[in-house]
Amino acid sequence: MKFPKPLSTLSKIAITAPSSGVAFRLHQRLDSAIGTLRAHGFDVEEGQCLRTNVKHVSASREDRAHELMKLWSEESISMIFPPWGGELLIEILPLLDFELFARSPKWIQGFSDLSTLLLPITIISDVATSHGSNLMDYQSSQSDPFTLESLRYLSTELTGSFEQHSSKSFQKDWPDFGNDPGAAFNLTETTEWKRLGKIQSPVTFHGRLLGGCLDTLHCLVGTKYGDVPTFAKRYQNDKLIVYLENCDQKPADLARALWNFRLAGWFDNCSGILLGRSSGPDYDNSDFLSYGEAVESVLGDLGLPVIFDADIGHVPPQMTLINGALAEVKYSKNSSSITQTFKS
Repeated sequence: MKFPKPLSTLSKIAITAPSSGVAFRLHQRLDSAIGTLRAHGFDVEEGQCLRTNVKHVSASREDRAHELMKLWSEESISMIFPPWGGELLIEILPLLDFELFARSPKWIQGFSDLSTLLLPITIISDVATSHGSNLMDYQSSQSDPFTLESLRYLSTELTGSFEQHSSKSFQKDWPDFGNDPGAAFNLTETTEWKRLGKIQSPVTFHGRLLGGCLDTLHCLVGTKYGDVPTFAKRYQNDKLIVYLENCDQKPADLARALWNFRLAGWFDNCSGILLGRSSGPDYDNSDFLSYGEAVESVLGDLGLPVIFDADIGHVPPQMTLINGALAEVKYSKNSSSITQTFKS
């Protein structure tokens, strides 16, 4: 596993949108995020595929792929930091140079549709990638420690480690960024990580982290961009910790997606599974499958510890999880933690 050079406050960060761009009404929030980066000492370079959003994308698939590879090839750039995810990143995958990713590792961070890029870079090019806060949430008003510390974690040296503890509270409703461009998270609800099957006993498990947004990653199953079993064989001595988070899937859709992963062998060499808080619809009507029932129906008999409602994904705050890093997950009812080590 190749870990990019540690980020420093003098590093150059390039901003491009390989999926959805930023519409004009949210340019103030984008400018605020860029200003926050510069205030922390980073040199920032803006790409051309960024400040427009037409039919879900910042530019044509060819332009988005070309700009991503161009920025990646520049030695002066240490990190690619997209504004956010979107819908159609999958269409640029055949146009990307995964050999270049492997030859010249750089940090790239984000979540949502960006998982469609991060996971293939890790499993094909053996380069660690960062599943964490998007650029648009990197605001000067932000008080959430996960977001504030996310770039510091990328300064970890090879063989070094960092630890994150479960949050105290999470956000139920998103602020209106159009009317309040610099808004921070509104963390009002009590965080509680849970074990599947209503098990409350503590558990610890180890493995290499790999995962992302369930909604987009299940579309990669059966392709070379989602060939997790081959990756798992290369690191079979470490086992995997697969983490997933649900954005929009209804419970039945979620169950189908989880079965897709299971039948494709994603969980075969796992030591445990982490599920983020779901932002998808749920049902408490006995006539319909609920979110909890969907997860239990697919993962309940695997014989693995399954933690859900973790600090991952579309219901902030979220931890920074490094695809390819060795991790130790410690769960207990009152407090949980994840320690990650940059070991090749």
